[in-house]
Amino acid sequence: MIFQSLDKKNKCKDIYCGGKIHNEISEDLTGTWDYVDTPHNVEYAKLYCGGQSIEDVCPDYLKEQWLSASQKLKAYLNSFMQAKISLEEHCFYNLVPKHFLLDFFEVKNKITEHVFDSRTRPDNYNFLLQLTKVVEDIKKRPLKLKMSNLRNLRHQLATRNFLKRLNGSDKHVKYNIFGTKTGRLTTEPKSFPILTLKKEYRTILEPNNDLFVELDFNAAELRTLLSLMGKEQPKEDIHDWNAKNIFRGLQSRKEAKERIFAWLYNPDSKDYLANRAYDKTSVKEKYWDGKAVVTPFGRKIEADEFHALNYLIQSTTADMVLRQLIKVYDLLKGSKSHIAFVIHDSLVIDLAKEDKHLLKDIFNTFSKTELGEFLISVKAGKDFGQMKEVKWT
Repeated sequence: MIFQSLDKKNKCKDIYCGGKIHNEISEDLTGTWDYVDTPHNVEYAKLYCGGQSIEDVCPDYLKEQWLSASQKLKAYLNSFMQAKISLEEHCFYNLVPKHFLLDFFEVKNKITEHVFDSRTRPDNYNFLLQLTKVVEDIKKRPLKLKMSNLRNLRHQLATRNFLKRLNGSDKHVKYNIFGTKTGRLTTEPKSFPILTLKKEYRTILEPNNDLFVELDFNAAELRTLLSLMGKEQPKEDIHDWNAKNIFRGLQSRKEAKERIFAWLYNPDSKDYLANRAYDKTSVKEKYWDGKAVVTPFGRKIEADEFHALNYLIQSTTADMVLRQLIKVYDLLKGSKSHIAFVIHDSLVIDLAKEDKHLLKDIFNTFSKTELGEFLISVKAGKDFGQMKEVKWT
């Protein structure tokens, strides 16, 4: 039986199904549109749709009903905003007429049922569901922001504009798992801008527990390319390794890093030394069929020859990182510590002192990927702007 959650806040538990409003999710309910935390096995239609909105997948025969219901919903939301009623403090369904709720969620049920009837369950559905659970957990945890940490930069117009923009954004990180074709996370509108936060502003972020711990892959995309070639991972910093072994000690680490990335991200680059060590051509031919790349994780991305290798490496790396994110999330279940946020190839944990004994397991879990054991760096700090490297053995 199809159902819908009336409000996703923990204190607002009511659901709609079978033409009525109920106060709990029972075992005979099988599917809904969007994720809701429940102990029962439920299918989520949104994960069948690859990021399309409910408007995108609404069948023609329901569009008029959905448009009418959606317009009424927007009108109610606008009235709440004008009246300065906080939907964080109040359950939405307590503020609108019951007849509207019944009409709105009935048509949403019909659209949801249409998706289940007309679409095939994605091969990576279980991964998408696990990832959804992680980002929903991150989303519900407010960040601890200390604006006074930027007082030494307040004389700058850019800083004042940044703080002003923060007033219009949420204090939560809200990820969109369908924001890019490669699988890299983006953030939703009005989310805290964690993915674009300038390094000089990171000091405003403080842990809710005792310490931030950041785990960061060393040159993740280069290591992904090595894995796709079937080669072992260097046990040391890969840019030092390249400087010594590929560029024959002729360049510094910094120069080697710039040179290898200039080659990696430019399909037309003919760098002889880089080409000899990293066989881009054979990797592209293995995973690109002339129209699309299919990654080792089963993600299919349409691509021309110019973009094929970049999409392959970026997507494979993104999915690998997110799989490690899920593993660490599972490891932290039941502890006070939690995942604060993820930024591309790095994971930041809000660590409680009582959970320090978990650090070794967290480190080992994160570094041992499905593509091989990747070198990672570990940093820790009392705020995100002053993270110090931790030597790990």
